Amino acid sequence: MKVATPYTFGTRVAGSPSEVRPRVEAALRDEGFGVLTEIDVAATMKAKLGIERAPYIILGACNPPLAHRAIEIDPSVGALLPCNVVLRADGDGTIVEAMDPAAAMSIGGDAAIGEVATEARRRLERVIAAVESAG
Repeated sequence: MKVATPYTFGTRVAGSPSEVRPRVEAALRDEGFGVLTEIDVAATMKAKLGIERAPYIILGACNPPLAHRAIEIDPSVGALLPCNVVLRADGDGTIVEAMDPAAAMSIGGDAAIGEVATEARRRLERVIAAVESAG
């Protein structure tokens, strides 16, 4: 099942976030991304607010050659990096959703940044497709 907002795209697959995560990370690696950061939103909400919530993990994914190109064009673009990929529980499945780099980086209106963002989006689309086909 496809999932999309004006600033994300993704899919819903069978399995828990912890079961789906290795597939997501493998697909990211295949497209040249590494995971730089991880935010366990559910654990943070529990620790800071005492709120129980379903698993919700944000992975900060970076493709170094694309990040380098973007930063060379405009050093301030680092405020929009890395590309976040969310794994969130949805009933008995998981929604895997990526930020749309083209939407995020369109803020500045720079055509050269737009080209890098479009390439990042294509790679993330392939990540989502790979996760979907593997599940």
